[in-house]
Amino acid sequence: MAIQQVSRWSTSAALALSTLASVMAIPVGATAQALADVKTPGTPLVLKAQGSFYVGGESVEQTPGQLGNLGPGGHITINQMYVRFMVPQGGDGNVPVVMLHGATLTGKSWETTPDGRMGWDEYFVRKGHPVYVPDQVGRGRSGFNQAVLNDVRAGVATADKLPPWLRFSDEGVWPNFRFGARAGQPVADTQFPVAAVGELSKQAVPDISSSFPQPNPNWKALADLAGQLKGAVLMGHSQSGSFPLEAALLNPTAAKGLVLVEPGRCPEYTADQIKTLATVPVLVVFGDHRDNPTGLPSLPTWQQRYEMCQAMIGRLKTAGGRAEMLAPPDRGIAGNSHMIMQDRNHLHIADWILQWIVANVSRN
Repeated sequence: MAIQQVSRWSTSAALALSTLASVMAIPVGATAQALADVKTPGTPLVLKAQGSFYVGGESVEQTPGQLGNLGPGGHITINQMYVRFMVPQGGDGNVPVVMLHGATLTGKSWETTPDGRMGWDEYFVRKGHPVYVPDQVGRGRSGFNQAVLNDVRAGVATADKLPPWLRFSDEGVWPNFRFGARAGQPVADTQFPVAAVGELSKQAVPDISSSFPQPNPNWKALADLAGQLKGAVLMGHSQSGSFPLEAALLNPTAAKGLVLVEPGRCPEYTADQIKTLATVPVLVVFGDHRDNPTGLPSLPTWQQRYEMCQAMIGRLKTAGGRAEMLAPPDRGIAGNSHMIMQDRNHLHIADWILQWIVANVSRN
C-alpha cells in the first residue's frame, strides 16, 4: 500500500514538474501552434447563416498627406465597426448575443482559445443563440483613422498630438490578467492554459482608442447593432466591460440584457441613468485572485473594480432592477483569470451565463 502511495505521489509530482517546466521553458512571447492543435468537435456546427458587415461610420474628407500621399485627396470612412456573425439553424427565436472584446485585443478573444479549444462564440451558437462578434472601432478589421499619424509626419500637427499606441507586454499580462505574480510563475490553481500563453500574445494589436472623439463611437455602434438585431444581449470584456451599459443608455429597449465580463470600470451613474439601466437585466462576472497586485499601480486593482461593480449592482437593485454578480469563487470554483472566456473551465462559466439569460432575458 505504501509503495502504491509513493508511486502515485511520484507520478503526480512528475506531472506537476513537467507542467511547470513546460511553462518555464516557453519564451514569454512565442509558442508554436499548428492547425493540428485545434480541437475539432465531434458533432457538426449547423448554421442558417454566417457572414460579416459594418455598423456606423462617417464620411470625412482628407488631404493627400493625410492619406499618405498614395493618391489624390478625397473622402474616406472612419469610425466604423466590423461585425462577424453566425446564426444557428433553428435559432431564430433565441435572443442574439453580441460579444465585444477588451483593450489591445480584437474579436479573436471569443474565438478558438489559445490552446485550441472551442471559443464562446461557437459554444453560444451551438446552444441556439445567434452570435455577433465585433472588432472595436479603431481595432482589427474595423480599421483606424491614419490621419492622426500622417498629420504629424507632414508637420501639420506637432508630435505631442500623437496618441499613444497601447500594448501590454507578455510579462505584464501575467499579473494584470492574474495568471501569476510574474511571468512563468502561475498561481497554483490557475484555470488559464498558461502553457499556451504565447498564443494569447499573438492576439494582441496596437490600441489607439485614446485618440477617439467623445463620446466613444463604440457606444453608439453597439447600440445601433442591438437596434438592427431588434434586441440583443450585449456582452463586454475588460476595457469594453462598461460599453453595454453605455449602449443601453442610448437605446434601452434594444438592450435585452447586459453581461459585463471582468469590466475595467462600473461608472458612478446619475440617479436618472440608474433608473434607465434598472429596466435592463445586468450580470457582472469576475474571476479569482482579484486582490493580486496588477503591476499597474496607476489603475484600480481588480478587487477595487469588483467592489465598484457591487456598489452599482446595489444601486440597480434599489431602483427595482435585476442585477447580480457571478463570481465563481462564491460557487466553489477557484483560479479563474481575467481572460475567463479562455480559461480551461470556460464552458462551465458560459453555461452559468446561458442559464442567467434563460432566466432573465426576454426576446420581446
